[in-house]
Amino acid sequence: MRHIFAIIIAALAFTASAQQAMMGSWTGKLDLGMAKLTIVFNLTAAPDGSMQCTLDSPDQGAKGIQASVGHCDDDSLSVAIPAIGASYAGRRAGDELKGTFTQMGHSLPLTLKMGEEKPNRPQTPAAPFPYKTEEVQFTNATDKVTLAATLTYPVGYEKMKPASVPVVLMVTGSGQQDRDETIMDHKPFLVIADYLARNGIASLRYDDRATGKSTGDVGNATTLDFALDAQAGADYLKWSNKFGKIGVLGHSEGGNIAFILASRSKADFVVSLAAVGVNADTALTAQANRVMQLNGMPGSVSTKDYRNMMLMQRQPWLSWFISYAPAEHIAATRCPVFAANGDKDCQVISSLNLPGIKAALPANPANRIVEYPGLNHLFQECTTGNATEYRDIEQTISPRVLSDLAEWIRNLK
Repeated sequence: MRHIFAIIIAALAFTASAQQAMMGSWTGKLDLGMAKLTIVFNLTAAPDGSMQCTLDSPDQGAKGIQASVGHCDDDSLSVAIPAIGASYAGRRAGDELKGTFTQMGHSLPLTLKMGEEKPNRPQTPAAPFPYKTEEVQFTNATDKVTLAATLTYPVGYEKMKPASVPVVLMVTGSGQQDRDETIMDHKPFLVIADYLARNGIASLRYDDRATGKSTGDVGNATTLDFALDAQAGADYLKWSNKFGKIGVLGHSEGGNIAFILASRSKADFVVSLAAVGVNADTALTAQANRVMQLNGMPGSVSTKDYRNMMLMQRQPWLSWFISYAPAEHIAATRCPVFAANGDKDCQVISSLNLPGIKAALPANPANRIVEYPGLNHLFQECTTGNATEYRDIEQTISPRVLSDLAEWIRNLK
């Protein structure tokens, strides 16, 4: 009997050792034909000693999807991902796992290598900085939301007259994002804040409600609720009495929120990046069709059919936004506007939405409407504009866009 126990203990020790050798992140790329999709399995030990696993799809901005380990030893691995109807089974060959990824009846080869892919992001600023930053908070009293934020002062602010220093409130696009608008390891708002600070312009960027250090509910929130959050930021900047002109810089949905605030006389200038300029159901249908076309599908959905599909989801934000007509807020904007988009944007189609903004916007000699050739929705220099490229592109935002923004703001009278 003593020998049997010894054999069992030895087997358990071998299993634990084999599993330990598999611990960590395993990364590979699914070849979808039109694009390659990065897949990461993260294997760790649970408190009870069992194996646990999560799946990341960085190219889609998805992290921490729960997976269950069916089998794991030093030779092979099998996992199931119920939330997306997928599974993976692979066998080890040297420092690789060669196997098959299966989802909804479709199987593709997937080779994984130990380690997590760390994309190069050369534009992401790193300390020490030549300017001062300050952690602050402001409150949307109507919805009882507290927004945590970073206030960035320009280089040499101490020697400047506050009234001469313009400041920009940054508003993110749809979905809950942190104050840097982090997406695919890019930090666009951090890059913009750094560039503006080095060019005499202050900024305030904040974690969206229920994100990072901010509080609040998002379950029933619409764009109008998010606009109240942004308005609280503009009010905070005015109350601080530390700056001169207060502008609102918004990306995507944030670009429309910038127009909403301007229509309420809460902005001295607007920077609207890739905002919707036509009725939202028309804009979103065009987005869906363009994405399908980029992925080899016909892309011929009608606005009526797309609208009905979205309304069937019964999501408060989507139900409100699908009926949004931005022309009303754009037409009520009396301050100077810098509106821009990239001609390869597949999410907010430039050729459709920029003319819509131009048609509704009141005339102002300071207005500037720019379509940047070769740029996508994130204002990166790109090949196709497809969102699957975002993570592979090292550039976070085109230097030309940064330069144009700073120059336009500095020249405002």
